[in-house]
Parts: sequence; C-alpha cells; structure tokens
Amino acid sequence: MEKHIAFKLEFVKKEMHLMLPLVTSIKLAQNLYEILFQYAVTPDKEALLKAFIQQLEQHVKSKAQTPFSLPLTELEFLEDGLEELQLLNWIQVPVWKFELQTQAANADEFEEVIRELQYFMQCAWQADRECLYVFPSNLV
Repeated sequence: MEKHIAFKLEFVKKEMHLMLPLVTSIKLAQNLYEILFQYAVTPDKEALLKAFIQQLEQHVKSKAQTPFSLPLTELEFLEDGLEELQLLNWIQVPVWKFELQTQAANADEFEEVIRELQYFMQCAWQADRECLYVFPSNLV
C-alpha cells in the first residue's frame, strides 16, 4: 500500500512576477549579466544583480521542470533594465504564493510531497522563502 503524506496549502498572496522564457540556456544567463550591468550603477545594485544572476544560473543548471520567476518588487532595482528583460521575452505573470504545511518526517518525504504537487499543478518550491509558488496553467 502506498504511503501518503498529509499536507495543507495556505494561500498567502498573489504577486506579479517577471518570468524567464521557458526555453533558455546557461549562456543566456551569463549574457544577461553583461546586458543588465549598465543598470547596476551602485555597488548595492551590482550586488543585487549578481545575486539575481546566481539564482538564475542555479535554476538553469538544476534543469528544473518548473518556471523561474521573481516578484517584480524584487527586480525594481533594475529600473529600465526591466524593459530590457521584457525585450528578451521575459513575461509578467500572476503567481500565487502559498505556505506549505506538511506532516513529512524528513527531507525525502517533503520532496515527495513537492513532486506530487508538481504532477498536478505548475509550481515551484522556494526553500529560501519557505513558500510554494503556483503558476498559471496556461503558460506556453
């Protein structure tokens, strides 16, 4: 008999995200830094840009089957660079943020819950934010 782990999703909020095109490569992530560097006019903005590019590279290297996106509010530091991203086919999408509560006893069981959720809906677990992002089902 298959073991099922109980879980509960609690809606937190709806956010507007800027989402990476679904077809991409690590080369694109590296080139993006060069393109956006002109918008990082202060050391703080450059640090934010480097962190953004690092997150993107990690996502691409992981070969994840889920979209990569960040809240627009976190990318505001790019200012005009946001338009640059949209010219590179990044799109604005509504993303629903949920808190995931589970009775998983360990990391393997928790990952199994995430895999099962991804089977039924387009979602991505954000461990650093302790939330589940759920994407529109009609993304191409």
